[in-house]
Amino acid sequence: MPALDYQTAFHLAPIGLVLSRERIIEDCNDELASIFCCTREALLGQSFQILYPSTDEFERIGARIPPIMTAQGSYADDRIMKRANGELFWCHVTGRAQQRMDPHAAGVWTFEDLSATRRVAVELTPREREIAAQLVTGKTSKQIGRALDISPRTVDVYRARLMRKYDTGNATELLQRLLGH
Repeated sequence: MPALDYQTAFHLAPIGLVLSRERIIEDCNDELASIFCCTREALLGQSFQILYPSTDEFERIGARIPPIMTAQGSYADDRIMKRANGELFWCHVTGRAQQRMDPHAAGVWTFEDLSATRRVAVELTPREREIAAQLVTGKTSKQIGRALDISPRTVDVYRARLMRKYDTGNATELLQRLLGH
């Protein structure tokens, strides 16, 4: 029986794994490639930007990571990502930096496909996707505003748009639709 070492464990992990440097994919496992519907070779050396629905979301989430990771040692969220075929899907992303004070320098990231339980049912703008991702964590408008550096009133405007798009009558129904219930 072959030995089970760290590299074998990395490649056999049942979750998408990435080793990154300055938001570039240095190495990843086949599970990550499967989640994003491409080959592992197609991802190596690429910017994480290819996994995001838009450049704007890549930049905003990238700016949000350092203060949280520096303070907490790790970063995690649920967000909408993009497969190679253009399909948008919900994904749980967790990361830890090699050097806490320089979060993008080098790190390990996990990606878990949530599409089996949570669907992207309607077309959303990048900001609507960000607000939706924050809403599913149970945050208030004030907390979301602080996290995204926008006013709570702006959050309320986007929540109202999401309610119209998802054809819901209240915030609880919206949350149920976002969570795929």
